[in-house]
Amino acid sequence: MIPETLQYYATAPYDCSYLFGHVARSQVAAPVGAIRGAAYTALIKEGFRRSGSFIYRPQCDRCQACQSIRLLVQSFVPNRSQKRAWRQHQGLAVKVSKPFFSAEHYALYSRYQAAKHAGGGMDHDDATQYVEFLVKSNVDTMMVEFRQPKASGEPGTLKMVSIIDQLEDGLSAVYTFYEPGPENNLGTYNVLWQINHARSLELGHLYLGYWIEQAPKMAYKARFKPAEVLHQGRWQPMSAPRSICY
Repeated sequence: MIPETLQYYATAPYDCSYLFGHVARSQVAAPVGAIRGAAYTALIKEGFRRSGSFIYRPQCDRCQACQSIRLLVQSFVPNRSQKRAWRQHQGLAVKVSKPFFSAEHYALYSRYQAAKHAGGGMDHDDATQYVEFLVKSNVDTMMVEFRQPKASGEPGTLKMVSIIDQLEDGLSAVYTFYEPGPENNLGTYNVLWQINHARSLELGHLYLGYWIEQAPKMAYKARFKPAEVLHQGRWQPMSAPRSICY
């Protein structure tokens, strides 16, 4: 249930991060201290996302290209390439904890941004901005480390970090960053790991944030099936008609 005391405000227009030449706006829910548990789950189901302490959703003037997407994890069946990604990285050691700052994490985040999102603005995030974005949280959040084990038994080489929120009906994938490399399939493996983790918790959904049909960097989300998108206030199969950006 969403508290009646919540208020919403619209941000000023800003350059869209996903569609070149487009202007975006967001609707932000406040106060953040009142958004926990059932309220947070309800907002996610209505298309909101979390970035640090901010809970927001797109509210663009003439565009509905951003579609919230969630996977039906109990019905998911991996395709051939996803099975390969799982086999390639299933030997990684996994550690789940509460979010914390680590210079090792921040260095990996910086390498990831420089390789994957150069010029996008986040490639210049300093440590304070990193903490605000990924370490601060007012909800039930886990940080998951993936390391390549060493034969000596010492902590292995850090390969990937995920920030994941737990909801009443599923998991919400907040952000993942990993060691860049042309031969790895860490991003695909990470989604598979989150699907398995949601199953182990007997949850029904994995929320992957927003999907834009015209944005190549988001194409991977559509490869996990079955999936639903939030369209005109209703969760519908991904094959249903969707709105576009004008």
